[in-house]
Amino acid sequence: MKFDDLNLTEEVKKAIDEMGFEDLKYIQEKVLPHALEGKDIMGHAPTGSGKTLGFTIPIAENVNHGKGVEALVICPTRELTLQVTKVIKDTCKYSNIKTLPVYGGVAIGPQISALKRSDVVVGTPGRLLDHIRRGTLRLDRVKILVLDEADRMLDMGFINDIRHIVSMTSKRRQTLFFSATIPESIIRFSKRFMNQPVHIKLDGNEDKPKINQSYMEVSNKQKFQLLLALIERDDPESSIIFCNTKIESDLVANNLAKNNIDALAIHGDLSQAKRDMVMGKFRKGEVKFLVATDVASRGLDIPRVSHIYNYDIPDDPDDYLHRIGRTARAGREGNAVCILSPSDHNNMRNLHKKYSKLKQEEFEFDLSKYPQMNRSLKSRYSSSRRPSFSNRGKGGYSKKGFKPHNQSRKTKRPPKK
Repeated sequence: MKFDDLNLTEEVKKAIDEMGFEDLKYIQEKVLPHALEGKDIMGHAPTGSGKTLGFTIPIAENVNHGKGVEALVICPTRELTLQVTKVIKDTCKYSNIKTLPVYGGVAIGPQISALKRSDVVVGTPGRLLDHIRRGTLRLDRVKILVLDEADRMLDMGFINDIRHIVSMTSKRRQTLFFSATIPESIIRFSKRFMNQPVHIKLDGNEDKPKINQSYMEVSNKQKFQLLLALIERDDPESSIIFCNTKIESDLVANNLAKNNIDALAIHGDLSQAKRDMVMGKFRKGEVKFLVATDVASRGLDIPRVSHIYNYDIPDDPDDYLHRIGRTARAGREGNAVCILSPSDHNNMRNLHKKYSKLKQEEFEFDLSKYPQMNRSLKSRYSSSRRPSFSNRGKGGYSKKGFKPHNQSRKTKRPPKK
């Protein structure tokens, strides 16, 4: 199906043509006919599937300029807010619709001024609530409400904030939920705030991103050495290296830089200006490697990311899905490698139960020629506290499962004073 087959206005057609789109992706083909009719949608689609156009086109078709905020898109992070805002602006390029991103970490004054002229608002729950309480954002004229990455927002504890925000919108609105996973909490939430929604789920017959997934096992001390070996072997066009903690992401980035590999870290402790600078350099190709916590696992559409390295295995198996969704975008193939050490075994066990495509990759690297991690390269975000792991020992991961650890050794506690 092509975009020309949809009954779109000339302004939206022209914008879509300039964006370089001709054929609809699977999720767009399923969502757009219902969304353009004004029906509520519950969309279950992985990141990178093209779902954003599934709600930006209805916004461009139905929102009027100069009548107040008629469309609201709620996103879990500032990065996703900016990404969605860009797509809406591109889609509404010839429609004279004004779109404003609203998020924390920046001055609120310019947002207050811009809200007076805005037709579409894209924002994070916290800053949206701030504007509602100040009386600078009215939502009673909202015709289209979108929750993007709804599962992530509920996981982040925004459920009560979202309930309050949604309660401020018009009861006659159209509601669109998009989520990579549909937990029971999302279903309960949708029953309360949606009107006979159309459920759309990618069932495996669509063109899914082609991602080669594998893992390699090393000792804890060899993790960084293996990362260096993989970078040398793969020579990625662009890569994101995921860590579980802010401290570890800083350490990995600093050690890569010490080994003459251009890398920058991004995580929640950075100011918004710093995060924007880091992402700007990465998007422009000035920095080839981004070392990130899961703050970057959703919403970032960077087509040229060729490799994802999971330096740490995520605690939540769903986070793995969002991490690898940063590669294989725009129809390209991608690669995702997990660096597995004994400290990651618990997380890997849970991950492998849910994603069976992970295959062990044998390697013949001589890791002794690569330097180990220098943990003395402390950043201003480092801490004297070290993470503790309950899964240490001689056990290992194999295709048949985990070998049992020797649990006979007990840790001696120091005597009480």
